[in-house]
Amino acid sequence: MGDRGFASASAATANGLALALAPGLAPDGPDPRPSFFHGFATEPQLVARGLLTLADLTATRYFKYTPTTQRDPVLTAHGDRLRAEVFSACNSVYAQLDLLASGLDGGEVSRGTTNVDLGLATRQALAAVGRAELFHLDVGAEGLELSTPRTTAVERPVEMPARWIPAFGNVAELHHRLRPAFELDRAGARALLGSLPATTASGASGWLTPTPSGARLAPRRTGSAVHVQGLHRLAALKRLLPHVQGLAVYGPADGEPGPTAVEVSLPHARLLLGLTVESWRGFSGEGSLVSALAPADVAEHAALLSALLAFEPVIDVDRLQRESGLSRAQTESGIAVLAASGRVGWDVRSGAYFHRELPDDPERVTRDHPRVRTARRLAAERRVAPADAAGEWLVESGSEAEPMRYLVRIGDDGGRCSCTWQLGGSRDRGPCAHVLAVRILMEETA
Repeated sequence: MGDRGFASASAATANGLALALAPGLAPDGPDPRPSFFHGFATEPQLVARGLLTLADLTATRYFKYTPTTQRDPVLTAHGDRLRAEVFSACNSVYAQLDLLASGLDGGEVSRGTTNVDLGLATRQALAAVGRAELFHLDVGAEGLELSTPRTTAVERPVEMPARWIPAFGNVAELHHRLRPAFELDRAGARALLGSLPATTASGASGWLTPTPSGARLAPRRTGSAVHVQGLHRLAALKRLLPHVQGLAVYGPADGEPGPTAVEVSLPHARLLLGLTVESWRGFSGEGSLVSALAPADVAEHAALLSALLAFEPVIDVDRLQRESGLSRAQTESGIAVLAASGRVGWDVRSGAYFHRELPDDPERVTRDHPRVRTARRLAAERRVAPADAAGEWLVESGSEAEPMRYLVRIGDDGGRCSCTWQLGGSRDRGPCAHVLAVRILMEETA
């Protein structure tokens, strides 16, 4: 990151990560104690309800409903917007609230990232904000301050849950694969949101299908329908129902059941909810990045690319490749490492990566992805050897006393293995360590 030091040191704890805050980028250089935004919201009630929606979501476990006390969004200023991100307590829902510069008055949006808690006093203040009330925000390295003519609430930076880091990486990769499925106008969007089951309801599932009056849940796929598991996970959007101007649904490019995302359009704002393929599955355990993280030199590529990031709301990958001198494959693998570290996200609407600044921890890749660690060890110990048939490999695992051999077939589908990971139906969580080890060795000998 050059001479851009952090305002405080990062610290890992048993429960989370104390975030080292990145300095703001000002015209005269880095500001170690910046205010990312200091001004008024032109849609005060909408902003207040948007933040309360995030607080509701991050305090909820959607699988076997249980409320919690966790309410701590990650706030990033991108120059053209303020972006707040959270995960539900069960980690199966991701939320991204974008407050666009057109809805922020009285101050310039700077650049930086912080993490705060929305405590009881802050939530009470937000709930009392009226449609035409003056609502002042101050977001920066010191935290978040919200003020109305009647009250002021201040929140200081807090620890980020440790599992949010791999979850950010998996969200970036899974959302990268999503494509627009269909959109609803204002009336259709409000009709759909009004029909959603309550957060405490059992998870209704099926194909979310557009209709002339909105959308309905159907038992079979037709047209541009998208499969949703646990429709109640979208219920948090109901708080914003009076402000909704439209709705877009995103699903896997192949049309099969998988992760989905729903984004509502709001005056000068947008709120997106991303859902895992099953309501009991959390983003932190999806393993969608393991293939890109396996090569041993990816950390070097990531370090080179990280020096070129500047809190862009839309990262120009071509520029990164050109200025870094890396190949396309090396650039993409480096971005995967940055995503796994939580420093790069994916904006579904823009179809582009964006930058959020979290502490740089090169060891996260192997610590958070044990399959990557195992694959690198198997390749380094040369426990991978070609089999008799073309495209087949034998991978030896286990101890010397009890060795295990697995047959790996590399093909257009990425790779198959005879181990229990693959046979147990976990292929949608990424390849096993044996397939990764074969890929590493194939790249080294290419």
